[in-house]
Amino acid sequence: MPLVLPLLLAVTLFCLGVYGVLSRRNAVTILMSLELMLNAVNINLIAFDAWHLDGLATGQTLAVFVITLAAAEIGLGLAIVLLLFRGHGHVDADAARDLVEHEESPT
Repeated sequence: MPLVLPLLLAVTLFCLGVYGVLSRRNAVTILMSLELMLNAVNINLIAFDAWHLDGLATGQTLAVFVITLAAAEIGLGLAIVLLLFRGHGHVDADAARDLVEHEESPT
């Protein structure tokens, strides 16, 4: 298989992920878009590793590392989303930015 086909798939996935991060307000959708971007990076790593044929499997090793980081990121991200939903009843990322608690001045 030519190298250009997996690269086109990775570019498409990465562009969809960037669009999802920039255009969505829902925190869960933003996390899913980040996962799409990380999967595009994994496709690139595996495709270049298969194309290079050096025998060291560095692309596959880095892909496993990226998968591990993605699992940690999704766990932390979902914990933050659940905390936001329990405290405020929504997961709107734009509204969450405005939820800074201000101290009341003593009277």
